[in-house]
This record gives sequence, structure tokens and C-alpha cells, in this order.
Amino acid sequence: MDKNFNLFMSQLYETNATLDFYCDFDKIQQNVEEIAINLNILNYLIGKENFPEAVKLIWDRDPQVFQVLDILIATRRKDEKMYLLPDKTARPINELFTSVEGVLEFMSGTGLTKVFQNREIKNLVDYVFGVETGLDSNARKNRSGHVMENWVYDIFIENGIPCEKEVQCKYLPDVKAVLGKDIKRFDFVVKTKKQTYLIEVNFYSKGGGSKPSEVARAYSELSPKINGIAGYKFVWITDGKGWDGVGSFKEAYEEIPYVFNLTNIQDFVSLLRSEL
Repeated sequence: MDKNFNLFMSQLYETNATLDFYCDFDKIQQNVEEIAINLNILNYLIGKENFPEAVKLIWDRDPQVFQVLDILIATRRKDEKMYLLPDKTARPINELFTSVEGVLEFMSGTGLTKVFQNREIKNLVDYVFGVETGLDSNARKNRSGHVMENWVYDIFIENGIPCEKEVQCKYLPDVKAVLGKDIKRFDFVVKTKKQTYLIEVNFYSKGGGSKPSEVARAYSELSPKINGIAGYKFVWITDGKGWDGVGSFKEAYEEIPYVFNLTNIQDFVSLLRSEL
């Protein structure tokens, strides 16, 4: 297919984010609701002068209440955060939540004891809602990828292109045989009468760091492997101003036969429709 790198670059979108992209408040609210009862119990500690006594009182009634403490310092249990002991050995933070002494050490060491006693937090449920909102911003990069995938999927469906989403390489024996241990999941697979197209989709806004360069190089290596398999073609659909100034992208664009953006994707759609 005819390709024009400068034209391709001029077509890239500044962003693919709508206003609901920035925060998933439904998810945030759900995360808070799951621990709201424990947070409300911990509200008892706010303003207590005899902090150890107040902690022990809650502990004696229900020690599980303290299992939510990690979110107060914007971490999650699944993160398995560590902290350094005076002897320079490391210990999981979560182990502190297994005793009254550990809880007091956590609260004192993180500075939360002073925050509670000075009433700098008025209500833990509201406080954690803010923490969850901040943590949710870390998920924006993943959401950007999902937005792009949904955009492409909608284009396929609107144009009557049958496709499979998130197809594991193990379901494509010929491909698995070539890639070997490089187990791969393709965002989309479209089968026509002539070819099976294995499609990767992504979007990079400005400030994407080193990730775009790594992806471009990886796809430059992947494309010839896929295209060398009879009946298979590799397709890359990408967009975003994050590609500006990424030298490896120009090389990848020239080496990979099928590279499309959200503007010229209609060329790919036309090709697919002609082969259905």
C-alpha cells in the first residue's frame, strides 16, 4: 500500500481522551465503599490524646479493621510495599497490621498518629475518596490504550468487519510455532478469505517516555516474523502526538508494511471489505 510518512505524522491526534477519561469515579466510589465500614470505625481515632489506648480498644473488638491502613498512605495490599528497619533489613508493611504494636509503629512511623491527633483529617471516608482519586490517575495510561482499542473496535463493527478481541497466540498454532517462547496476545484478529490479520493497537500522547521507542522496535522485529507465515499479516494501528521526534518510529513505519492511524484506517477497512 502507498505510504507517506510526513502525511501520516501530520494526521496524528493530540489526544484520545474525553472528559470522562481522567477519573473513573464509579470505580473510585466502589473501592471506597468496600472499606467504608472499617474507615468509619477508624474515625474513632481522630483527636484521641491517648492514641495507643484507642488503637487497642478497636483492636480488641475487631483487629481486621486495621487491614485498610495501607490505603491511608496511598498504597494497596497487593502492592506488597516494603520498609527499611534500623538494621537495614526490609520488612513488608502489611506485617505491621498483625499486632497492636505493629499498628502503632506504622501510625507513628508514617506520621499518621500526629495527623489523627491534630485532627488534620476530618473523615477517613472522604480522605480515602481523595486518595483513590489520586491513585486512579495512575491508571490513565491503561485507559488510553483501552480507549484506542474501543475506537478501533467500533470502526470495525460499523463497517461490518468481523473481528476477535484479545486473541492469545496459543490459539494460532502457526504463529506460536514461529514466535516460540515469545508468547503474544494480539489486540484484534481479522480473518478474510485471503489473509488472517494480526492487529496491535496503541495510542501515545506527548510525554510518553521511552515506551513508544521500545514498542516501535519490538514491532519492527515482530512484523517480519508474522508476515513470513503463509496466510498471515501483521498490522499496527497507532496514533498520538507522542510519536513526534521518536526516531525509531520512522524506521518502524518504513519497515512494517501495514501501519495505520485513526485517519487513514479507512484504507485498511477498505482492504478488509474487499477480501471478505
